[in-house]
Amino acid sequence: MPTTRVAALSLQASRPRGHLRMNAVAIRHLAFEDLGSLAGVLSERGIAHEYRDAGVDDLATLDPLAPDLLVVLGGPIGANDETDYPFLRDELDLLRARLAADLPTLGICLGAQLMARALGARVFPGPAKEIGWAPLTLTEAGQQSSLSHLGEEHTSMLHWHGDTFELPEGARLLASTPLCAHQAFTWGRHALAFQCHPEGSQPALERWLIGHAGEISAAGLSVTQLRTDNLRFAPVLQQQARQAFSAWLDSVGLRTHRAA
Repeated sequence: MPTTRVAALSLQASRPRGHLRMNAVAIRHLAFEDLGSLAGVLSERGIAHEYRDAGVDDLATLDPLAPDLLVVLGGPIGANDETDYPFLRDELDLLRARLAADLPTLGICLGAQLMARALGARVFPGPAKEIGWAPLTLTEAGQQSSLSHLGEEHTSMLHWHGDTFELPEGARLLASTPLCAHQAFTWGRHALAFQCHPEGSQPALERWLIGHAGEISAAGLSVTQLRTDNLRFAPVLQQQARQAFSAWLDSVGLRTHRAA
């Protein structure tokens, strides 16, 4: 492990940082599960962002150390499904290199599960699907982190997953729900993972109700009730998530950039 850590520090030190504008790369698995409210925060900071679409773009050609921020977004496949979806191997390789170098990395839903797996933790089916809105219960570490803006006293949270994961060795748990003990964690100084969906924004969530129609039906849920809840909770979440994302970006050194 010491050898790995020395190599990681060497990679970080040699990473080119001379470009004038910071950039973020988001790996996307479904067109409608995008950066959501995070996109506006990045734009306001002068951080350019681009998408790489899993299964379409060759993720093996992406330099894991090049982006100022790497985001791995959600999707309806499993983190262990690389036999059917070979691009997951490339995502795991990217995350292992990125995490070893301790560079700003954000995982959401499937992205969080892949981060956990890249860190050696097990990903497995949860006790039940968690789809819809429920508040987060923050741990003491969560209350002292950027997630303080996402506590149950401030907002409800969007959930859309069936799998969960063990907490990786060395990670700090930040949030839980009654159905899912591991909702958010940090690892190292620059990695943050959400099992839930803080990026969800209205009216974009209407696309989720269309794109996930089969899953909603199979789970016996009401589209009408989900739509009502989206209209009720999403505007508040969007406001609180922007504050949380801004605080986290500050904490990892991705502050507002002004080109010379």
